[in-house]
This record gives sequence, C-alpha cells and structure tokens, in this order.
Amino acid sequence: MNTADLGLPVAVPSTALFTDQYELTMLQAALRSGTADRRSVFEVFTRRLPEGRRYGVVGGTGRVLDAVENFRFDETILGFLRERAILDEPTLAWLADYRFRGDIWGYPEGEVYFPGSPLMRVEGTFAEAVLLETVILSILNHDSAVAAAASRMSVAAGRRPLMEMGARRTHELGAVAASRAAYVGGFHTTSDLAAGFRYGIPTVGTSAHAFTLLHDTERDAFTAQVDSLGSGTTLLVDTFDVAEAVRTAVEVAGPGLGAIRIDSGDLLLIAHRVRQQLDELGATKTKIVVTSDLDEYAIASLAAAPVDAYGVGTQLVTGSGHPTCSMVYKLVARADSEEPGAPLRPVAKKSMGAKSSLGGRKWAARRLDEDGVATAEVIGTGTVPAELADRQLLVPLVSAGRVVAREPLDAARARHFAARDGLPLSATQLSRGEPVLATEYV
Repeated sequence: MNTADLGLPVAVPSTALFTDQYELTMLQAALRSGTADRRSVFEVFTRRLPEGRRYGVVGGTGRVLDAVENFRFDETILGFLRERAILDEPTLAWLADYRFRGDIWGYPEGEVYFPGSPLMRVEGTFAEAVLLETVILSILNHDSAVAAAASRMSVAAGRRPLMEMGARRTHELGAVAASRAAYVGGFHTTSDLAAGFRYGIPTVGTSAHAFTLLHDTERDAFTAQVDSLGSGTTLLVDTFDVAEAVRTAVEVAGPGLGAIRIDSGDLLLIAHRVRQQLDELGATKTKIVVTSDLDEYAIASLAAAPVDAYGVGTQLVTGSGHPTCSMVYKLVARADSEEPGAPLRPVAKKSMGAKSSLGGRKWAARRLDEDGVATAEVIGTGTVPAELADRQLLVPLVSAGRVVAREPLDAARARHFAARDGLPLSATQLSRGEPVLATEYV
C-alpha cells in the first residue's frame, strides 16, 4: 500500500540526479559517436550472496518503478549540469526530453534469488537504459539487504510479531525505505511514521526512558502514560529496578495492562522472571516485548523464552552485517547498428578473476521436485525448456515506458512467504552455509 492507495498527497521529486556522473558523460560520448540509439539489454544480478546467506530476497521493486517514472530533467537540474559544465548543450537538450520508453522485466518483489539470477532486465536504447543504472542499483542493493535480514529474523521469530524500530540508526530517507523492505521480509509494524504515511505500514510506539526520567517517580510516569493511552499500553520497565517496575505497572494499570517492554540486561533470564511475576500478580494476559540490539541470532536464542514480540533496530536497517547485496548492472546484449530491426548480439565483460559476466538476454526459472520444493535456479539465453515454461521468474514491470506491475505492499509480503516456504528446509537454518539452490546455466 502507498499513499496513493490511501488518498493522501505526496510530493514526487525528480530522481534524475540519483546517479553517478559517468552515466551522463557516457551518454554524451555515445550521442557524439552515433551509438546512443543502439538497442541494448542491461541486467541486474549478483555474483554471490553475502557470506553464509542461503538465499536473497528481492526488495525495492516498487520503489524502482517510482524512480523510473520520476527520472526527469527539469530546468533546475539542467541548470545545475550546465553551471558545472558537466555536459554540452546538445546533451542537455536531449535530456530535457528524456523519458524511459523501453521495457523492464524482473523478479517480482518478495521473490527469493540466488547467485546469477537476472533480477531485473532493462531493455531500450543504450542512452535511455544506461542512465538508470545507479538509481536502480541504489534501491535494489539497499532494500534487498534489509529484506533479507528481515526474512531471517522472521524465521527466527516464528509466529511472534516483529517491530521495526531502526529509524534513528540510519539516514532519515533510508529509514523509510528500510521500513518498507522490512515489511516485505516479514516484519509486522514500524515505529517510523513517515513509512506509515507513505506505505500504509501499521505503526507502533509509546514511550522511552526519557519519559520515565522526566517524572518525579516511576509511578508518576506510568500513571501519566496510562491516563493518556489507556491500560492497554506498553510500559517500559527497565529504567531502574525491573521487578519493582513490573509491580508498579500492574498496580497502576491493573491486570489488564497491555504489555511491558524490556530494553536491557539478560533478556532470557529477565523474561522468565517477569513472566512469573506478571502471572503471580494476576496479569496473565500482559505481553512481554523485548528490544535491545537484537539480530536474528539473538531472536533465535529467545525462542524458548516467554516473549511475545521483538523490536529490532540497528541490525535490521544495516542488513544484519550485510548492508548491500553487491548487485551489478551490466550490458549483456546490444544491436550492431541503430536500425530498429538490427539483431541483438551477446556482449560480456571478460575480466580476470571473479568479475567476468555472462552475455546474452537471459530467462530464469525454478526447477521443482515432485513435492513442489525448489531444487535449482535455472538460467538460460535460448529457448526455455518446455518443462520450465510455466515456472519462469521474470515478469513484465514496465512496457514501452509504462509501469504495468503496480501492486499493494502486502502482495509482495505474501509472495515472499510463499517463495520462502517453497525452498528446502535448510534455507531457514541460521547457521552459515552455501546458497540453498544451485544455479544451473543451460
């Protein structure tokens, strides 16, 4: 869901300067050499998953579509480029009319991926497609990293709710994107109101330690919060003595207290003690929420604890140790001339070591066993084998410059759960390992 779905106005700034300068200087040189209009195919892929990860998660596709739609060079942007003498006048004139009019195919948001997966395929003239490289990679690398971390945390949490609370640990705009990606990966709510406004994600939040310290006593703070928010609120109980705070919280709010939050200490030990104390005080339905620099491993270690929900911040918005997915955007095919019907021929970088790439316009499909469990990621450049024809992974996203794949955020979230459930069980192990599916080239 986004604010368009909610009927709320949103300012849509141009994304044209979310790029590297060399995209524009390449454009200028191609215009001069007469190669700018050659039909070209670029693909986004990663050569490897982050160390130890068993699958990746596609995040940010919806944001890419927004960015492509809003990639426009208005007079202010053109004036900046002119003032800096970055481009010549013929190139600036060309940019003034820029609209992406090509096609984009890709793995739908929420899908899982593996090394070599052609996550996005951008087709058009070289000039119009090359300009999108940086903004597409910027979005996909960030959002997919957060979505993958969120997915792992979702697996570790089981059916317990997850709250995204990382806005203060990252860039203010990155925080909104991270909230969105976390929701796709399995989180339930966010503390970031901008994310709630922009994407319709449910929001949560009550108070911090500062609110307790503001008051003369902890009881005064709890009383003020309950008077304002009701007995169903969540009270933070680790500012001073946890046991005393829990007792005071129940006395103030009654046995119908919604929840208590623990933000420090030995969470496993404290959660057991607090659960026992709450039950003895008659607050048997009061939930226990834990925060405090959690990651997927910490969440998994609390699986046997009487914890009802987790709040995660720093580790989530930084990809839990892997803040990027190392995705690249490579030219894989291009026409030999600017003639509209000129055939495409494969091209590829032939670097020494691990930076070489495979040329050709690719398709991708997922092979399944008789039980419907995925067994391989199959990638090819020719005809799709008949047995894989109905299991292809790329879908149309943009057709002749028009976005054709708008969908609610909940659809991407549901797709992720279904894709993850279709992987071998070892995919959900948190221990380090190789990608759960091998990549086969045919």
